Amino acid sequence: MEYYLHTPLKLEDIEKLNAGDIVYISGEILTARDEAHARILEMEEKGEKLPFSLEGAVIYHCGPLMQQTGSGWKVVSAGPTTSGRVSKMTPPLLKAHKVRAIIGKGGMKGVADALKDRCVYLAYTGGCAALAAELIKEVKTVHWPDLGMPEAVWVLRVEKFGPLIVGIDAKGKDIFADVRERAERSFEELKK
Repeated sequence: MEYYLHTPLKLEDIEKLNAGDIVYISGEILTARDEAHARILEMEEKGEKLPFSLEGAVIYHCGPLMQQTGSGWKVVSAGPTTSGRVSKMTPPLLKAHKVRAIIGKGGMKGVADALKDRCVYLAYTGGCAALAAELIKEVKTVHWPDLGMPEAVWVLRVEKFGPLIVGIDAKGKDIFADVRERAERSFEELKK
């Protein structure tokens, strides 16, 4: 199935998605990599308020390359980064905030249970940084520029951002885990 979703996402928006479905996102998405995840969790621990909302949010694992212009920022490239780098930080982040979708590449080992009934993982093909930049219509703002350009939280307005494949659905189905299991079984057969 193919779905066109608009942010902020509601639980009902993601509950209908199944692993393998194709999704396009319009509205606002936020970039966040390792350092941003760490700061979000640190602020949560201290009871501090975030400068942006994660309620119904879509987090994009991306370290974009931006160019400052007279009127703000222009996206040069914005391909996905490897999601596995933030796998350990994702369960506590989802427990504290109603993030409804995560976009990245490569899957996220061990997070299917944390996503259940609250969030989906959407896989974006690596190597599509120029296409992603075209689908970003506006850089709305940037938070935490002190972390550096790739680690800052960029708030982006996107139109029909995708195609994204539901890699882990809100029911716990993880296509990446299925592939790993099949590969391991095949490897064991080859060793015999």
